[in-house]
Amino acid sequence: MFTSFKPESSSSNLVKWEVKSPGVLLLELNRPQKLNALSKGLLESLAKLLQLAGESEEIRCVILTGNRKAFSVGADIQDMAERGVAAYLDPERLDYWRSVETFPKPIVAAVNGYVLGGGCELMMLCDIAIAAEGAKFGQPEITLASIPGDGGTQRLPRFVGKSMAMQMVLTGQLFTAQQMRDAGLLSEVLPEDALLERAVELAQQIAGLPTIAMRLAKAAILAAYELPLSQGLTREQQLTEQTFSTEDRAEGIASFLEKRKPDFKGNNSS
Repeated sequence: MFTSFKPESSSSNLVKWEVKSPGVLLLELNRPQKLNALSKGLLESLAKLLQLAGESEEIRCVILTGNRKAFSVGADIQDMAERGVAAYLDPERLDYWRSVETFPKPIVAAVNGYVLGGGCELMMLCDIAIAAEGAKFGQPEITLASIPGDGGTQRLPRFVGKSMAMQMVLTGQLFTAQQMRDAGLLSEVLPEDALLERAVELAQQIAGLPTIAMRLAKAAILAAYELPLSQGLTREQQLTEQTFSTEDRAEGIASFLEKRKPDFKGNNSS
């Protein structure tokens, strides 16, 4: 498949990339010997690829995945043992983490195996999360006399409610994909062999829709986690107003009235 998205290859190869179809970028965490523990180098590779994907007009949706054994088991414990709190508070590491948090385009997480600690926190930064039936989820930091430090204590209650979040964090126990689906952390649970195919299907559907509206929709939903309802509704109105100035909005209305398939371009002005 021809693609203009061609990042310089990384000698570490800690995150593999592949353009799966027009508009869809697959990123695969690739530290299998450490069950994709989130080393600083891995996070740097992920951040750089997301930066390039954000700047690319070709890429409209990203899939983030791991391997059959693990999406990610979380923090690099060896680094924590060697550097202590400096490993956690490393400004560059925190910047790499924020690059995922602030990525403007949709990210679909397709997770399998262990999804633990920082791996679960990384998944929660994605916009849609689907999982294989055998995936196991947990925030086991308490078993190392610590707590989730990359968003787990703040995002989990918003996603799964206070009681489930407390149980996950205070016990460190593991939960099944179906339990997490029932709690609201996942949108779908699938057979292992169907996971990536379904992720690509979702990403292709997203990539075929208006890119500016998609970015604004993501921003509006994320605002619901930051703002009181009245302010969130005002923000929603502001973002909706922006869609009226796009060519895609005009094309969407015209194609509806003319009873034809829309031809969205992703242009920013009418």
